[in-house]
Amino acid sequence: MRIRHADPARDSAGCAAIYAPFVTDSAISFEEEVPTVPDFAARIGRIQLTHPWIVAECEQRLAGFAYGCPHRERAAYRWAAEVSVYVDPSFHRRGVGRALYQALLELLTEQGLWVACAGIALPNEASVALHESLGFALVGVYRRIGYKAGAWWDVAWWQLELRSPADCPPAEPRPPGPLQ
Repeated sequence: MRIRHADPARDSAGCAAIYAPFVTDSAISFEEEVPTVPDFAARIGRIQLTHPWIVAECEQRLAGFAYGCPHRERAAYRWAAEVSVYVDPSFHRRGVGRALYQALLELLTEQGLWVACAGIALPNEASVALHESLGFALVGVYRRIGYKAGAWWDVAWWQLELRSPADCPPAEPRPPGPLQ
């Protein structure tokens, strides 16, 4: 498996193909329309201005992707990132999601971020297990927060401290760096 920063021109079609079933066939994503390949390329490029978007290649094809993005818009949240990972179903249970998340969390820590947050539409036992295994802790559940596919869905929020809390003001976050 090779993990690298995404290239919007090269990887947007593969990321869109991986993501599409999560939009059309589940409530894992609350999007209702599958983004086009150009929309995905723009999304990757926009996010990479401030946060990492990485991909995993296995067997000469895209196996999954993960990214961080701002958790909220207010300035005081700039040390927190919302994180997501999506893996092609043919690569499930092969460690792709874990490897992507480990690389992503390391990049976010190197950027100077302090907290990673993940929203998980429930039920989703596999995603809950992955997040718990990486040290994320449940912080709350929004009840019936999203309506999709004729049903209301809960979203659980999970949080991981990337570094120990400090009383002093934190340094400003830096742009994403290279993978090690």
